[in-house]
Amino acid sequence: MTKKEKVAYIIETLDRLYPEIPIPLDHTDPYTLLIAVLLSAQSTDVRVNKITPKLFAVAKTPEEMIQLDIPTIREIIKPVGLSPMKSKGIYELSHILINEHGGQVPQSFEALEALPAVGHKTASVVMAQAFGVPAFPVDTHIHRLLYRWGLSNGKNVVQTERDAKRLFPKECWNDLHLQIIWYGREYCPARGWAIENDEITLKVGRKSVLKKQGVNAN
Repeated sequence: MTKKEKVAYIIETLDRLYPEIPIPLDHTDPYTLLIAVLLSAQSTDVRVNKITPKLFAVAKTPEEMIQLDIPTIREIIKPVGLSPMKSKGIYELSHILINEHGGQVPQSFEALEALPAVGHKTASVVMAQAFGVPAFPVDTHIHRLLYRWGLSNGKNVVQTERDAKRLFPKECWNDLHLQIIWYGREYCPARGWAIENDEITLKVGRKSVLKKQGVNAN
């Protein structure tokens, strides 16, 4: 199967499985999405969704957030991990949004990535999910699946993003990255993987991956 055929099959299958695509992180606007995505670094969406209601109950805007201090923010978000860095980033970026962006989340990759504690992946999620700008944020699920499917070499997430953007149509990026995340969680996890339930990998998976799972690859 060529990469072009793999891409077509993957898009068709994911559209069938996920005609409606929920956003994993609970939020109400671009600012709360930005904070939620920042908190999700090296954590899980489930854990973040348990913590953000507590944080947003006291501060859901940049103006409200700067009324808190860093230790208070840190105490609230401690369960998601990396709380010293994340609390400092949230406090500082909230000041920057007020002072430089009129209290609004900027709608450009450059401005977002210039904010404290905001990397390329976080900026990409916000641009895609808050503003509808085509982006292909690569998390651990997407990185793992594109390697298993033989669409990327698995060296690093930067290369995986380049490969994804090169292979998949731009108009699919925003939906597709979410569909792949949901598929990875349900059918192709890192642990407890039952490949017999993973129809995409069975169809398009690289031979070395299938062989390791005891599947006869043609």
